[in-house]
Amino acid sequence: MKSSELCNTVVTNVAKVIKGNEDKIKLLIAAFLSSGHVLIEDVPGTGKTVISRAISKSIGLGFKRVQFTPDLLPGDLTGLYIFNRKNEEFLLKKGPVFTEFLLADEINRATPRTQSALLEALAERQITIDGITHQLSNDFFVMATQNPVEFEGTFPLPEAQLDRFMIKTTIGYPDFEDEIKMLSAQDRGHPLDDIQTVVEQAEIVQCKKEVNEINISPDILSYITRIVDRTRKDKNILLGSSPRGSINLMKISKAFAAMDNRSFVIPDDVKYSAKSVLVHRIILKPETKIRKISPDEIMENILSEVEVIV
Repeated sequence: MKSSELCNTVVTNVAKVIKGNEDKIKLLIAAFLSSGHVLIEDVPGTGKTVISRAISKSIGLGFKRVQFTPDLLPGDLTGLYIFNRKNEEFLLKKGPVFTEFLLADEINRATPRTQSALLEALAERQITIDGITHQLSNDFFVMATQNPVEFEGTFPLPEAQLDRFMIKTTIGYPDFEDEIKMLSAQDRGHPLDDIQTVVEQAEIVQCKKEVNEINISPDILSYITRIVDRTRKDKNILLGSSPRGSINLMKISKAFAAMDNRSFVIPDDVKYSAKSVLVHRIILKPETKIRKISPDEIMENILSEVEVIV
């Protein structure tokens, strides 16, 4: 199965549950195919958990959900060694991080100590417990959620952890017609219960290989670098994107090219995903916040000003 076929198949399947968000579903699939992780920031009830369940069921990944709370400990997430008196040895009791698709629900409700337990897994797909390193699945994929309007009892993610997420996005409210379709679909049950796996494991491996082999010209690499460099020089930005932002923008652009059935990246692939990749990687100056200029507005200006030279 080609990446374009996989994308269309999964989007169609997930759209049975989530109405009117095909572009967002495509963005999440692109992050998965380019081996990235996703942070969804949105108000309660917009379908963050449902969309993650629907995607994981569609692509047949092992799924685990962790509800992050202030009393969640690192060991609750990663697992720990327990002494077995019968065998007189320590045995690993694996935590929920040992899966393929991990939903980290309301991640900003956990303490920084617990949040940091995910850093190694996000960056290197491995976890260290009591000095012993354990490899995670090659398809290990984290979709984390957080609520942007409720701050009491939360711990904002530090920049180092935000940088580990390939993209940050929102789901948003459905429009009027899509909300009617959603109500009709859930009139006598939840369509998530009927979602079936539509992609085989071998097809996922092949699609990821296709994405990796997409051609990207020196001109496109220069375009990506100039966009990221502008975030470091903009007068409104205190701290611009890290080099990891450049790498992730390149990778997800290749995924969009593959999903569009092309063997090469075009500037529109970069433009389409740049905001989702870079906005959460920039820190605004205090005076910029006072003037109520948003990171999205700044990124839109940067994208409109950086020339495409091919």
